[in-house]
Amino acid sequence: MQVLVRDNNVDQALRVLKKKMQREGVFREMKQRRAYEKPSERKTREKSEAIRRARKLARKQAIREGLLPAPPKKKLPERKPPLPQTSASASQAPISPR
Repeated sequence: MQVLVRDNNVDQALRVLKKKMQREGVFREMKQRRAYEKPSERKTREKSEAIRRARKLARKQAIREGLLPAPPKKKLPERKPPLPQTSASASQAPISPR
Protein backbone atom coordinates (compact mmCIF):
# COMPACT_ATOMS: atom_id res chain seq x y z
CA MET A 1 0.00 0.00 0.00
CA GLN A 2 1.36 3.39 -0.93
CA VAL A 3 0.44 6.94 0.11
CA LEU A 4 1.98 10.09 -1.29
CA VAL A 5 3.03 12.83 1.16
CA ARG A 6 2.28 16.25 -0.28
CA ASP A 7 3.99 19.41 1.00
CA ASN A 8 5.53 17.50 3.94
CA ASN A 9 2.02 17.04 5.37
CA VAL A 10 2.55 13.75 7.19
CA ASP A 11 -0.64 14.06 9.28
CA GLN A 12 -2.83 14.11 6.18
CA ALA A 13 -0.89 11.20 4.66
CA LEU A 14 -1.41 9.19 7.86
CA ARG A 15 -5.16 9.87 7.75
CA VAL A 16 -5.30 8.72 4.14
CA LEU A 17 -3.27 5.58 4.97
CA LYS A 18 -5.53 4.71 7.93
CA LYS A 19 -8.62 5.16 5.76
CA LYS A 20 -7.16 2.89 3.05
CA MET A 21 -6.23 0.25 5.62
CA GLN A 22 -9.70 0.44 7.16
CA ARG A 23 -11.29 -0.05 3.74
CA GLU A 24 -9.07 -3.06 3.04
CA GLY A 25 -9.94 -4.64 6.39
CA VAL A 26 -6.38 -4.70 7.71
CA PHE A 27 -7.34 -3.58 11.23
CA ARG A 28 -10.13 -6.18 11.45
CA GLU A 29 -7.72 -8.91 10.38
CA MET A 30 -5.03 -7.79 12.85
CA LYS A 31 -7.55 -7.86 15.70
CA GLN A 32 -8.73 -11.28 14.60
CA ARG A 33 -5.22 -12.74 14.47
CA ARG A 34 -4.30 -11.68 18.00
CA ALA A 35 -5.56 -14.98 19.36
CA TYR A 36 -5.72 -18.49 17.91
CA GLU A 37 -8.95 -19.40 16.17
CA LYS A 38 -9.97 -23.05 16.04
CA PRO A 39 -10.64 -24.38 12.53
CA SER A 40 -14.27 -25.13 13.42
CA GLU A 41 -14.79 -21.56 14.70
CA ARG A 42 -13.11 -20.21 11.57
CA LYS A 43 -15.46 -22.19 9.29
CA THR A 44 -18.48 -20.98 11.26
CA ARG A 45 -17.33 -17.35 11.10
CA GLU A 46 -16.52 -17.49 7.39
CA LYS A 47 -19.88 -19.10 6.65
CA SER A 48 -21.77 -16.44 8.60
CA GLU A 49 -19.78 -13.69 6.83
CA ALA A 50 -20.66 -15.21 3.44
CA ILE A 51 -24.36 -15.35 4.41
CA ARG A 52 -24.23 -11.71 5.53
CA ARG A 53 -22.60 -10.66 2.23
CA ALA A 54 -25.19 -12.61 0.19
CA ARG A 55 -28.08 -11.02 2.13
CA LYS A 56 -26.62 -7.56 1.64
CA LEU A 57 -26.18 -8.17 -2.08
CA ALA A 58 -29.75 -9.51 -2.39
CA ARG A 59 -31.12 -6.52 -0.46
CA LYS A 60 -29.27 -4.04 -2.70
CA GLN A 61 -30.49 -5.89 -5.81
CA ALA A 62 -34.10 -5.78 -4.54
CA ILE A 63 -33.79 -2.03 -3.88
CA ARG A 64 -32.43 -1.48 -7.41
CA GLU A 65 -35.31 -3.49 -8.91
CA GLY A 66 -37.85 -1.54 -6.85
CA LEU A 67 -39.02 -4.50 -4.76
CA LEU A 68 -37.90 -2.84 -1.52
CA PRO A 69 -38.06 0.85 -0.58
CA ALA A 70 -34.72 2.63 -0.52
CA PRO A 71 -33.47 3.64 2.93
CA PRO A 72 -34.01 7.33 3.77
CA LYS A 73 -31.13 9.62 2.87
CA LYS A 74 -29.17 11.16 5.74
CA LYS A 75 -29.56 14.91 6.04
CA LEU A 76 -26.30 16.78 6.29
CA PRO A 77 -26.26 19.65 8.80
CA GLU A 78 -26.35 23.05 7.17
CA ARG A 79 -23.08 24.92 7.20
CA LYS A 80 -23.03 28.48 8.42
CA PRO A 81 -21.56 31.02 6.00
CA PRO A 82 -18.10 32.32 7.01
CA LEU A 83 -17.96 35.56 8.93
CA PRO A 84 -17.03 38.62 6.85
CA GLN A 85 -13.46 39.75 7.42
CA THR A 86 -12.77 43.22 8.74
CA SER A 87 -10.02 45.37 7.28
CA ALA A 88 -7.89 45.04 10.44
CA SER A 89 -7.90 41.22 10.43
CA ALA A 90 -7.47 41.02 6.64
CA SER A 91 -4.23 43.03 6.72
CA GLN A 92 -2.56 40.72 9.25
CA ALA A 93 -0.71 37.72 7.85
CA PRO A 94 -1.94 34.36 9.16
CA ILE A 95 0.39 32.67 11.65
CA SER A 96 1.06 29.04 10.80
CA PRO A 97 1.69 26.55 13.63
CA ARG A 98 4.89 24.53 13.61
